[in-house]
Amino acid sequence: MTRRREFMIQVSAGSAALLAGSFAMANTLVAENDPQAVALGYKADTTKVDAKKYPTHAAAQNCGNCALFQAKAGDKAGMCPLFAGKQVATAGWCSAYAKKG
Repeated sequence: MTRRREFMIQVSAGSAALLAGSFAMANTLVAENDPQAVALGYKADTTKVDAKKYPTHAAAQNCGNCALFQAKAGDKAGMCPLFAGKQVATAGWCSAYAKKG
């Protein structure tokens, strides 16, 4: 009986640690030098986008009004499926920008 109880405690503790790790990772902002971010031209501040490199970029475009952005109104960052497990800045931008319909 004692071994079973110890096993259940260990499973519970392990599950809690995994959940905490997933939550911490989901709260990590993607870095501009992340390989995926570089490939998509991601900038945490839409005003810093290179207009020559991305001529279709417009000042009004940002992650906060992109169809891919997943956050509540007023959040400073949110999830984007293009950056698995990491958040992007609401004021950010990348070349995959698609206006929210």
